[in-house]
Amino acid sequence: MRILGIDPGLQITGFGVIECEGPRLHYVASGTIKTAGVATGDLPGRLKVLFDGVQEVCARYRPDAASIEIVFVNVNPQSTLLLGQARGAAIAALVAAGLPVSEYTPSQMKKAVAGSGQAAKAQVQHMVARLLQLPGEPGRDAADALGLAICHAHAGASLAALARATTLAARSTGRYKRGRSY
Repeated sequence: MRILGIDPGLQITGFGVIECEGPRLHYVASGTIKTAGVATGDLPGRLKVLFDGVQEVCARYRPDAASIEIVFVNVNPQSTLLLGQARGAAIAALVAAGLPVSEYTPSQMKKAVAGSGQAAKAQVQHMVARLLQLPGEPGRDAADALGLAICHAHAGASLAALARATTLAARSTGRYKRGRSY
C-alpha cells in the first residue's frame, strides 16, 4: 500500500510518500510545495499553487491513501483561518484524485513516530530518518508529512479493522432540528 502524507501550510506544504508491506515501511519520495512565487496578498493564487502541487504529487506517485494533519488553533485566529484554507485546498486535491483521506493531530503523529506526543521537530526528523532508513534527515515539513504517512501506516489498519467489526451509529447528542438542539 502506498500512502501520501501532507503537512499543510500556506507558504510551505510538505509531502511524503511511503510504501508499507505489512510492518515494513519503505521511503518513496518527499518534498515541499512552496508558494513563495505568488504575492503574499494573493490568497486564491497561493491556494491554486497548493491544489495543483498536491494533484501533481498524486499523479506522479499514485498513492492508495492519504493522511493530513488536523489544524490546531494558534494564538492568532487569522493564522488559523489561513492555515485552514491551505488545508482545505490540499484535501480538495486529494479527494479530486479519488483518495481516501485520514486525519491525524500533530500529537498523534509525534506519538506514532517518536513515542511522545510532545516530541520536538528535531526528534521527529531523526526518528523518520531511522524508521525509513534514510541516509540523512529530511527537512522539517517533509519529515512531518512522512510522519503522517507512517502514522497512517500504523493506525490505518487498526482503524479499518474496527470499522469492519462495528457499525457506526448516528450521534444522538448535538443534533439540530429547526434551530434547536436535542
